[in-house]
Amino acid sequence: MIADTIAPVRENIRKVIVGKDEVIDLALVALLCEGHVLLEDVPGTGKTTLAKAIAASLGCSFSRIQFTPDLLPSDVTGIYYFNQKSQEFEYRPGPIMTQVVLADEINRATPRTQSALLEAMQERQVTVDIETKKLPRPFLVLATQNPIELEGTFPLPEAQVDRFIMRLSVGYPSEEHENDILLRFERKNPLDTLEPVIGPETVRAMQREVRKIRVEQSVREYVVKVARATREHEEVDLGASPRGTMALYHTCQALSALRGRNYVLPDDVKFLAPHVLTHRILISPQTRLRGRRPDEVVAEIVNTVPVPVET
Repeated sequence: MIADTIAPVRENIRKVIVGKDEVIDLALVALLCEGHVLLEDVPGTGKTTLAKAIAASLGCSFSRIQFTPDLLPSDVTGIYYFNQKSQEFEYRPGPIMTQVVLADEINRATPRTQSALLEAMQERQVTVDIETKKLPRPFLVLATQNPIELEGTFPLPEAQVDRFIMRLSVGYPSEEHENDILLRFERKNPLDTLEPVIGPETVRAMQREVRKIRVEQSVREYVVKVARATREHEEVDLGASPRGTMALYHTCQALSALRGRNYVLPDDVKFLAPHVLTHRILISPQTRLRGRRPDEVVAEIVNTVPVPVET
C-alpha cells in the first residue's frame, strides 16, 4: 500500500522538521499528485529545511534558486554556449533541471523570470532557444515567499499562483516543540546525516497508483460543487479555475492513499479545500475592507455546500 511505502519518508522528515506533521503530510500529498507547493511564511520557520529533507528522503537531486531582481530567465533554464574545443554549441543546464527545486523568495524576481517557471511547472519541460528539454521525474517545486516584507517584491500573477497545487504556512512551533528543536540541533544538524528511504522510481510508481484511488460519483460531484461555489459567492470576484477543481480532486485521492484508504471521503474534501482553493480566489475590495480573508470565505463555502451522505 502507498501508506506503508510513504510512512518511512514521513518519519525521516520528522527527524528534521519538529511538530509539523500536518505540513509534512500536505507536502507529501502534493508530491504524490505531481503538484507544487507555495510556502508562505516569515523567515526562519523551516521552509528551506523542509525542501531539503524531502529531497534527501527520496534520494532525489536537489537545487536551490535564490530569486533576486537581477535574476534572468536563462539563469533558471540554462543556456546554449559555444564550446571552442568542440566548435559546437552545447547546452549548459540551469538549476531547474533537477527533481526537487527550492525557489527561494520567488516574489523577489521580475515577472519575466517568474514566467520561466510556468512551462516547467505545468508541462515538465523548458524551452531554451528553439530546443525543448524534458525535466527529470519526479519533479517538485517548493517556492517560498515572505508575506511580511513586500518592499522590492513583485506579486505573483494569478497564472503563476494557479500552478501551485496548494499554499502552506509552516508557522511557529509550540513551546514544547521549540525546546525539542534546540535539543535536536544542539550538537549537529540532523539534515546532514539524513539518508534516502525510497528512490525516485518508487515515487513515480506511487504517483501512478494514486490516480487509481476510487472516487464515488457523489463525492466527485461534491468536489465540483465546492469549486463552483467559489465562483458564485457574492464576496468573490474571481473563483477557482477548473485547474483548481482538478487539484482538489487529485489531492483528495493522494490524501486517501496517505491515510491508508483506497477511496475518498467527503471529509478529505473539507480538509483540503482551504489549502487548495484559498490562493486561487480573489475576494472583492469591499470584502477586504471589512477585514475578511480568502481563507474565511473558503471555510464558509465548505460549511455551506451540502455534504453527500449514504442513503
